[in-house]
Amino acid sequence: MAEKEMKLEESFEKLNHILEELERPDVTLEDSFTLYQEGMKLLKLCNDSIDKVEKELILLSDNGESNEL
Repeated sequence: MAEKEMKLEESFEKLNHILEELERPDVTLEDSFTLYQEGMKLLKLCNDSIDKVEKELILLSDNGESNEL
């Protein structure tokens, strides 16, 4: 994605839309495959984003700072 980094919420929203499209009875096999590929890319972006936040939280905890809100 050449655009600016997509927010996690936007990625989840797109994933939800892809799932809705895949559940349509009239979706072709070719379209299903394309949607699946797009969904897998989004899922990887989501996982990477979550991993980044987890690492930042671990660093904060290791530095003795509270991660409580």
